Amino acid sequence: MQIHVVQSGDTLWRISQQYGVNMNQIVRANDLDDPNRIVIGQALVIPAPYPQYSVQPSDTLWAIAQRFGTTIQEILIVNRLVNPSVLYVGQVLTIPVLYHTIQPGETLWVIARRYNTTVEAIAQANQIENPAVIYSGQRLRIPDAPKPVIDVNAYTTTMLQPGAELVAPLTPFFTYVTPFSHGFSEDGSLTPLNDQAIIAVAWERNVAPLLVLTNFVGTEFSSDRAAILLRNPELQETLITNILNMIREKGYRGLNIDFEYVYPEDRENYNNFLRRVVARLRPEGYSVSTALAPKENAEQQGLLYEAHDYAAHGEIVDFVVLMTYEWGWAGGRPWAIAPINKVRDILDYAVTAIPRDKILMGVPLYGRDWKIPWVEGTYARTVSPKEAVNLALQYGVAIEYDETYQSPFFRYTDETGQQHEVWFEDARSVNVKYQTVKDYGIRGISYWVLGPSFPQNWPVLADHFRARKV
Repeated sequence: MQIHVVQSGDTLWRISQQYGVNMNQIVRANDLDDPNRIVIGQALVIPAPYPQYSVQPSDTLWAIAQRFGTTIQEILIVNRLVNPSVLYVGQVLTIPVLYHTIQPGETLWVIARRYNTTVEAIAQANQIENPAVIYSGQRLRIPDAPKPVIDVNAYTTTMLQPGAELVAPLTPFFTYVTPFSHGFSEDGSLTPLNDQAIIAVAWERNVAPLLVLTNFVGTEFSSDRAAILLRNPELQETLITNILNMIREKGYRGLNIDFEYVYPEDRENYNNFLRRVVARLRPEGYSVSTALAPKENAEQQGLLYEAHDYAAHGEIVDFVVLMTYEWGWAGGRPWAIAPINKVRDILDYAVTAIPRDKILMGVPLYGRDWKIPWVEGTYARTVSPKEAVNLALQYGVAIEYDETYQSPFFRYTDETGQQHEVWFEDARSVNVKYQTVKDYGIRGISYWVLGPSFPQNWPVLADHFRARKV
């Protein structure tokens, strides 16, 4: 996979010729509505030049995978199939197997370097006994370089069957899926959530569903609701019993706790609550994780931060989700949602307090459109990355890229004369984020939130990692 940034004079046909990739594969990888319309500054995922295969009568994914020497999982990832058991005759599949025709003067060492693999791996894949003996015109299969295996979590706020349909085609990329969310009442009972369809499709596709517990009251985090719980050990035991019953009843794999805006004086109460939760859940084989505000140091001030004790969470729970996004929040000034310099500031502190193998870095799947000049008290509109690119196309403006924040942005003027500033994610920005995960050697990533259309994210993710399956 490569990333191409559109320049003046580019057409999709010219780009496809430049990279030797079928134009339709570029269209599918980027989910382009109109292949005749691209915009300067737009980042395009250029998939590897994999062969295409037309499904024949009686074909199955297993048979196709065996025929081409790949796996069902790899075919699912590349083609994002909703139902792996349903194929139809004539369906065109991309087969994730790469071939190279040897040119005069090439050696296996040269070819291996070109494809970031080894001479031994190529020789083994092609049953070459003597790597020094190859000939011009010989067709070689190039094996994929091994990819790190990480945990990948995804939050979703879409429930019922639409939620299941949103999750289903993306399950090859996930370790966990976390329907958001269950709150709790003052008597320790859990609020209901219609997530059974999501849980069913998760287990069917080898993804572990997690119960998400928040201190939501209505649609907002409540400091008071958290305080009522955290200051009452008896209420905590009642709630934990109800959590265990729901985990067993619905078939969750574990618990993810996202308590936000907890009063600073409840910091140690929160830690003790986590200890009680772990003591009850872990012996039954359930994981416990938490979501933490993005702190740059242990003494960071503010209601969002002070009760989140990085060191204690790192010791008590199985893993944490760092909410490394929302710098460009809806009620604030225009800014990148997850500027990489700020993300790295959070990780620099986090790895001093939390074991690296317990850290999931948050990754946003959305962008925002602000009216400018920005006025305090106004709110930006949330947009998907695909919608952001379409806005640039609609208003004929080039997309720019901030090198410090590693984030795309642009400005446009709408039909009423109102000026706007848009920040979002693209293939370049998430590529840098995934490299950051490697640089810090942490456990994995966590997405907020499924729903906004960001088709480029998945091939970029697959180019870096494979998701661990529980």
